[in-house]
Amino acid sequence: MGQGPAPRTNASVVAVKRIVLGVSAGIAAYKAASLLRLFKEAGHHVDVIPTPASLDFIGVATWEALSANPVNTSVFEAVDTVNHVRLGQEADLVIVAPATADLLARAAAGMANDLLTGTLLATGAPVVMAPAMHTEMWEHPATIANVALLRSRGVQVIEPAVGRLTGKDSGAGRLPEPEEIFAAVAGHLDAAAPPKGGSLAGKVVAISAGGTREPLDPVRFLGNRSSGRQGIALAKAALAAGASVRFIAAHMDLPAPTGVELSTASTAEQLQVAVTRAARGADVLIMSAAVADFRPAEYLGAKIKKSDDHADPVITLVRNPDILATLMSDRASEGPAGSLPRLVVGFAAETGDAQSTVLEYGAAKLARKGCEMLVVNEVGENLTFGTDENAITMLFADGTEAVHAAGSKDHVAALVIEAVAGALGSVAR
Repeated sequence: MGQGPAPRTNASVVAVKRIVLGVSAGIAAYKAASLLRLFKEAGHHVDVIPTPASLDFIGVATWEALSANPVNTSVFEAVDTVNHVRLGQEADLVIVAPATADLLARAAAGMANDLLTGTLLATGAPVVMAPAMHTEMWEHPATIANVALLRSRGVQVIEPAVGRLTGKDSGAGRLPEPEEIFAAVAGHLDAAAPPKGGSLAGKVVAISAGGTREPLDPVRFLGNRSSGRQGIALAKAALAAGASVRFIAAHMDLPAPTGVELSTASTAEQLQVAVTRAARGADVLIMSAAVADFRPAEYLGAKIKKSDDHADPVITLVRNPDILATLMSDRASEGPAGSLPRLVVGFAAETGDAQSTVLEYGAAKLARKGCEMLVVNEVGENLTFGTDENAITMLFADGTEAVHAAGSKDHVAALVIEAVAGALGSVAR
């Protein structure tokens, strides 16, 4: 049936594995093409098994061109090779991306009504499912039960991402990016992980993310609109570049990425402690968390009551510690023998006004804070915070020309990490 694994002239680079990539009928099938390319670029042999309905999204010609192998969907094709058994028996890994609610249900029930589900029954290899569907389908009791059953049988079911779905919908159920899926299955393939000689290989990067919350009473707080998405994207990009990541999470809309050393904080004062601890011994600190500048001067142990008999309360605010400025001051005091990073990247979420533009405020902040890089972005309602897109300008204290970037937060993160890797080369430890 398919071609055998291509011979390798340098076996130490990668151990060639046989991968079955199943594709079920979801709009996210287009991402599976990029996942296939990642497997092929890593040197692996890939047999693609699309479900018949998935061919309405991506056709056989695409899969055959990208995999360099014939593609079948039915147990009645290539019968002479006993295809529905052979592919599963020979596989080192079977991954289904996207795995729709229907595919999860059929796999959980042990059905074998097409080549893909037949292969799932015949394989003894690790099986990984990357679900993609609308939030209502992902959260339906039937899907929850099917996922639990598959996991109880040893199937790795990757949590879907949260974000824009088909149409105007947004929520849990988005297929993770191909690079994330690739990283999630690397452990099954040993040497199939991305090359360890990345631009940050051997480096330790500390990254703060999310927004702090300053409590006023047991039910209210002073906070901001940060979702943590950009910080999460930065952590993933740093991991992909080979770094070890210490991730300090304030309040976020999404879970922290896998593969990081996680610590959490709620208030600005707690974040200061956590960031300082994580920064010690790190090569880089990226302060992408949105820290509240002020906090209520007094915390009230009981909920503030609304009453027609009393005047409206007056809330007095006091300044929070300036985490970045304090850390830079500590680094200067400790000198070259200190353990704080030689490269510190600040973030400035700014709004322009009649006095200055966003970039003018950013340049002033860079000079005031004393860090090596500052990432400036304009924020506001439905702008940057909580969205999947970002537009930034990277400013450099050494006079390097500013760099502008716009696009998805993953794209922006990759460019920031690329700049960080470049800046590290010119920073003496």
